[in-house]
Amino acid sequence: MTNNDVSLTGQATDHGEVLCLGEALIDVVAREGQETAEHVGGSPLNVACVLSAMGHAPTIGAWWGDDDRGHRIAQYAADHGVKVVPGSDGAERTTVAYAQLDREGRATYTFDLLWELPELTELDRVGHLHTGSIAATLEPGGTQVVNAVKAVREHGTVSYDPNVRPAIMESPEAVRGRVEELIGLCDVLKASDEDVSWLYPDTPVEDVMREWITMGPALVVVTRGPWGAYARLAGNRDMLVVDQLTVKLADTVGAGDSFMGGLLSGLLDAGLIGSREAVEILRAADWDAVQPALHRAVTTSGLTVSHHGAHAPTREDVQGVLDEDSSLAR
Repeated sequence: MTNNDVSLTGQATDHGEVLCLGEALIDVVAREGQETAEHVGGSPLNVACVLSAMGHAPTIGAWWGDDDRGHRIAQYAADHGVKVVPGSDGAERTTVAYAQLDREGRATYTFDLLWELPELTELDRVGHLHTGSIAATLEPGGTQVVNAVKAVREHGTVSYDPNVRPAIMESPEAVRGRVEELIGLCDVLKASDEDVSWLYPDTPVEDVMREWITMGPALVVVTRGPWGAYARLAGNRDMLVVDQLTVKLADTVGAGDSFMGGLLSGLLDAGLIGSREAVEILRAADWDAVQPALHRAVTTSGLTVSHHGAHAPTREDVQGVLDEDSSLAR
């Protein structure tokens, strides 16, 4: 490491540094009857922004261009307290995701993207690594992500969100091997029921969760939209159902990422991720230890879908909800 290198976050946390690896891009959002709008987005960047809003110190490792859109992403990360791995602006151009919203605010995507990882240094300082979505399956960056996951997993913890994008992933058969490889390497797995139905079209969600938990994760969570979320722990035979937060829907952009950020924030605060010792506690935990993190996830996600775009709720926002419904605090 040279004198010009910097650490991933600029400071260590009690859990080690938190690194999010994956796409940071521009969402071009089209809604019927309204003008097209551009927003900064990307699943791992959204997760990093939620973690920052919740008081953590995340870093994003991504791949955008040294162009106007890339400069907007860099400024957005800075404005949200998210540090950037040097070299993340090395792409030929900045990736664009075209999101078409239906009348209910639900988004479908098409993409124009490039994906690699910048050079990563000091991975030994990372206590928790989060990745997922396009970044884990699109080459050449996908293999780089797997290598980073393996390096961090020697001493820290890993979370993974498949966040399926059919327009990029082509078919379940094309990506299922990589998805399951990362499931086997991660400690916390979060997916949506839409992800599950695309990857395993003939298998019920509950059966997929039973199979996933045997592959290696300590905690598996599947979000189910209006039906809340299902969760399984490696050390507990019972599945937990967590009700959603009742809000007026603006759109679903960033909903799953907000859930993931809230979940990771809660697990970090509880000392259940951030080191190999922490995740062993998670593996032995009961639902009383994990429910506060799940309730935080439901709350952050609910607050996000009540706003347009990938809104990142703060701890104060979450506390306001908890003050109104004390059952979410336990």
